[in-house]
Amino acid sequence: MTTQIATDTELSAVNSILGSIGQSPVTTLGTVTTDATNTGQEIVNTFANPQIALIHNLLMEVTKDVQNQGWHFNKEDDVKVSPDDNGNFIIPNNYLRYDIHDGLYDRNRDVVRKNGKLYDNVLHTDVFTQDFYFDITYLLAFNDVPPAIQRYIIARASVRAATQLVSNADLVKLLQLEEAQTRATALEYDCEQGDHTFFGFPHGSNYRSYQPYKALIR
Repeated sequence: MTTQIATDTELSAVNSILGSIGQSPVTTLGTVTTDATNTGQEIVNTFANPQIALIHNLLMEVTKDVQNQGWHFNKEDDVKVSPDDNGNFIIPNNYLRYDIHDGLYDRNRDVVRKNGKLYDNVLHTDVFTQDFYFDITYLLAFNDVPPAIQRYIIARASVRAATQLVSNADLVKLLQLEEAQTRATALEYDCEQGDHTFFGFPHGSNYRSYQPYKALIR
C-alpha cells in the first residue's frame, strides 16, 4: 500500500518548528479567516496559546523574508501595466518589489514606492501618462510556495524559534546546519526551474549550445 505524503501547510509547518525545539504538536492553529484584501493570505484570529501565536508569527515573517529575495516562482519580469484613471500605479499589498523593467538603461525615470503608489524621483510626481513594463516580485501564501522553498522557510524559522525560546546553543547550531542544507536544495530547485544561463537570453529567444556528439556523427 502506497503512503500518501502531503505537502506542508501552515499547521504542519508550525508543528515542525515546535518539534525542532522539543515541543508537542497541535491539532489546530485556531480560528482562521480569509484576508479581506484578497491577496490569498490567511489571518489567524485566535490561537491555542501565546507560544503558538509566536511560532506562527515567526513562520509568516520568514516567509516574507525568503520571498523578498525574489525566486523564480514568485517573480515575473516585463509585465505590462497601465495606470489607473488618476494616472497612478497603485501597488497591491502582495507586491514585495515593483520596478520598471530595464529601468537601468532609462535614466529619465527613477521610480520608488511612496504612500502605496509609484513615485518618480526624476519628474517628482506620482502621475503617469503611459503604460510601463514592470518586474514584479509577489508575496504568495505559504501553502502556494513550492515544497523545496517551504522546507527552507521551516528550517530558517526553526532557527529563529530556537534562538528566542530555547537557551541551547548546540541546538541552534544543529538547526543552522539543517537550514544550510535546505537552502542548498532550494537554490538547486530554483536554478532548475529558472533554466538560467550565463549568457542571459531573455524570454522569447532560442539558443542551442554546441553539442559534442555532433562531431562524432561526422
